[in-house]
Amino acid sequence: MTELPDLNFLDADAMIDVFQRASEVMAVSPLRRGSTVHLPARGRILATGDIHDFPGHLEAIVRLAELDESPDHHVMLHELIHGETLIGGMDVSYRNLAIVAELASRYPLQVHPLLANHELAQCHRMSVSKGGGDQVAMFDDGLDYVFNDRAEEVATAIREFILAMPLVLRAENGLWCSHSVPGRMDFDDGAFDRTLVLEDYQSPSGTAWCMVWGRLQDPVHIQALLKRFGAKLFIVGHCHAEMGIESPTDGLVVINSDHARGVVVPIELSKPLPTADEIVKSAMPLVLYRALS
Repeated sequence: MTELPDLNFLDADAMIDVFQRASEVMAVSPLRRGSTVHLPARGRILATGDIHDFPGHLEAIVRLAELDESPDHHVMLHELIHGETLIGGMDVSYRNLAIVAELASRYPLQVHPLLANHELAQCHRMSVSKGGGDQVAMFDDGLDYVFNDRAEEVATAIREFILAMPLVLRAENGLWCSHSVPGRMDFDDGAFDRTLVLEDYQSPSGTAWCMVWGRLQDPVHIQALLKRFGAKLFIVGHCHAEMGIESPTDGLVVINSDHARGVVVPIELSKPLPTADEIVKSAMPLVLYRALS
């Protein structure tokens, strides 16, 4: 059973090293072409939704991924930071990022962090909120409190890690995993096969921006994107799913892993891709797994 790494979250040098190593490993992954991770047709992927530092859920996800059981066990992770659990009004969810960065270094062909809008907002220090205040500012306050005059060094290493994240994970059976999908069509999908540049992260039509902020779930639009990308099914987060998972339209599944009904979904990579309805029915409630473990 894979456990969370034991890290010194209070040591600036240790945190900088964790983020820098992960950035370097992710950039040279043999599974990666441009900003896309391509998985082989073997093993399985544990698909997750937004995590947002929800207590206990990252640990449950890592255990369910069973990374030590097979080199063909994969897990995709996104939207790790900016949770509701604060310490003195400060957000210390950099710890979640550090855990995932360490896992990405230890299991470089199995652990796949994907870019999400809250990480991008933190990277660019662009105010974002889920209703409880400016989460970017609270995250910065947490770094300042823990690392004092070295906070900016740690923040720089975090930004490098965020910018090293791919946009997409896809498999040979037609699966496409990303934080969201574009709500518009005037973006450069050539960015999926090349190294991202500054313009890709910028509003309103940068490819990375569109991939993490898009919310349009119109059936016609989703089908057009599937055809354009050569995919059969999108698995995303970004939008709220009351029961932890839902399929708002054919070809699209939304997963949440950041609340009490949060779930994950295992998908076999060597078999034909399940339908959206089959994926919804196969969801594993994280709270149940936590109770059993």
